[in-house]
Amino acid sequence: MIKARISGISSYAPDDILDNEMLSKMVDTNDEWITTRVGIKERHILKKEGAGSSYLGMKAVERLLESTGTKPEEVDLLICATSNPDYRFPSTGSIIAHQCGLKNCYSYDIQAACAGFLVALQDGAAYIKSGLRKKVVVVAAEKMSSMTNYTDRSTCPLFGDGAGAMMLEPTDKNVGIIDGVFHINGEGLEHLWMPAGGSVLPASHETVDAQQHYVIQDGRNVYKHAVTDMLESSLEVAGRNNLTMDDVDWFVPHQANLRIIEAVASRAGIDNDKVLVNIEKYGNTSAASIPLCLDEYKNRLKKGDKIILTAFGAGFTWGALYIVWDL
Repeated sequence: MIKARISGISSYAPDDILDNEMLSKMVDTNDEWITTRVGIKERHILKKEGAGSSYLGMKAVERLLESTGTKPEEVDLLICATSNPDYRFPSTGSIIAHQCGLKNCYSYDIQAACAGFLVALQDGAAYIKSGLRKKVVVVAAEKMSSMTNYTDRSTCPLFGDGAGAMMLEPTDKNVGIIDGVFHINGEGLEHLWMPAGGSVLPASHETVDAQQHYVIQDGRNVYKHAVTDMLESSLEVAGRNNLTMDDVDWFVPHQANLRIIEAVASRAGIDNDKVLVNIEKYGNTSAASIPLCLDEYKNRLKKGDKIILTAFGAGFTWGALYIVWDL
């Protein structure tokens, strides 16, 4: 049976840093308050004029092509996960594909909030397994600063900008994207959302004045659901594949909040040294957080390592993916 192996990974974060000290001069907060509650020290911010999420994605994909020795014309499909598209239309994926010279490539966006990269990986794997595509690039690109209200002390410390990309190719070995479980609960809508800018509440002077074009979060409700749902989906995908947490070599959760990460790992019975974390340096980069983390730690990963990825985001939408490393 054909599987989708991971043949490359890359990431990109812009050079400009917004650290806690700088943030404390913008809003009523401080380093101790932020570090204690969410575990973030700094975040990368894209300040390049006229550049959106596609710029971040382009940089990540260029690095992916270079590191894998892939010619642009060899890529069959690019799937872009983003909650911060450059425009309502066209798709950000089509812009990235054009910027990277992927002339023989089809592309589209998916929107599954912070779980977007995992959903896109499962989509990409399905194309590989079906034989429809041979080289699939999955990229998550998030200019989170574009939806962050820097007068809201409860949310502005959380978010940073970044992108990550992964190459999928066919293999007859039992490696790569093995299995995934995903769930949604639409009751979570008003606990994590951007009220205005869509077809329900189009942009107007009133919506701008009311600051309705920024992310709004009920932190307590999100925390409770994130811990429970990431835990249960991780255990679910492990159980479906006859794995105990002792069998799992690495656990890579969405980097939203250090307390959430620690709570999920603790309740799952996963040793701390198996949990990959880089939230301190990047903050919450939404769909880009997991590939950013995997890329940072890739030199510690070995062929055959069993890895569980899990994410939770707006919707609510969440899930977990079981992969076997093959780089």
